[in-house]
Amino acid sequence: MQEQDRFDSLGRLEDLPQDYRDELTRKNLVPLWPSLRAVLPPGIPARKTEPTYWPYAAIRPLLLKAGELTPIEKAERRVLVLANPGHGLEKMQASAAMYLGMQLLLPGELAPTHRHTPNAVRMVVEGTGAWTLVNGEKCPMQRGDLILTPTGLWHEHGHDGEQPVIWLDVLDLPMVYYMEASYHVEGPSQTVKAGEGVKSYARGGLRPSPVFERTNQAYPMLRYPWADARAALLEMASDASATEAVQITYVQPETGADAQNILGFYALMLRPGQTLSLPARSPAQVFHVIEGQVKASIVDSTFTLSEADTCCAPGYEKVSLTNLSAGQAAFIFIADESPLHRKLGVYENRG
Repeated sequence: MQEQDRFDSLGRLEDLPQDYRDELTRKNLVPLWPSLRAVLPPGIPARKTEPTYWPYAAIRPLLLKAGELTPIEKAERRVLVLANPGHGLEKMQASAAMYLGMQLLLPGELAPTHRHTPNAVRMVVEGTGAWTLVNGEKCPMQRGDLILTPTGLWHEHGHDGEQPVIWLDVLDLPMVYYMEASYHVEGPSQTVKAGEGVKSYARGGLRPSPVFERTNQAYPMLRYPWADARAALLEMASDASATEAVQITYVQPETGADAQNILGFYALMLRPGQTLSLPARSPAQVFHVIEGQVKASIVDSTFTLSEADTCCAPGYEKVSLTNLSAGQAAFIFIADESPLHRKLGVYENRG
């Protein structure tokens, strides 16, 4: 309480004479003490990220309508952004460091080759027949697959199937844009190379090392198939106690580090009827249901999420997740800002 009283007693801008304030403005100067309580609040950060829910049933028809209204040639990437109202819809961000978008590719379309400074991943939501080509590696897009398009790597999307394909984009765009480092470069269509990283790293604990050498690629594995992730979760659940959380982290297979530099990605399994309480941690989180129906309780908000629904939670808040099915497991994809927080030295778990 004494700390709060001390902050409340700080001088305010209106306490300063107007001529003094005008002189500061002319010199491009700002007094810190009137704003100190805002930029360094006691105990817990000020956060604009609000608990927000985006139901897929509401997004899908609007996305398909966008496909009718805007050809791919006029869109480059046909996306509806999942914007958090706490940041302002015009900011197009889900949290301080995360951008989310639902992207549509129709049969026969090609989203042209480019590369950009923000890191991106694609979590496939619906449809078959599409692919993402990343630095020459062709990554088929199946429901639940996680596909990386890291910073600086050429990538394009194509569709050889017969039904619309939709995926969730997760980028660190807000942070890169804030740093004034966000841009893209267009390029020619790529040549497909032989081999897939997912095949080379198909077994945990075994690294390919031809002639005793290991790869030095920053991103040796670009596609993480959902079939493999789901099977791993089920196998872990069979060995774990009924109360243990069953969760995996998507990692760089050579080093064990996070799959990308800024954002972290995970898959979580909830047993039938299970409730899991997640501790209050510093990073904001995004939850996307791959299979099942889940209740998410975040601060004072409660969301009922069906398959392909998405919601977000601000940092420093506990989250409760409940599988609403008494007979089926639920599977959730999670993205958060943990790698960034660790690099900055501000990561906290207040559990």
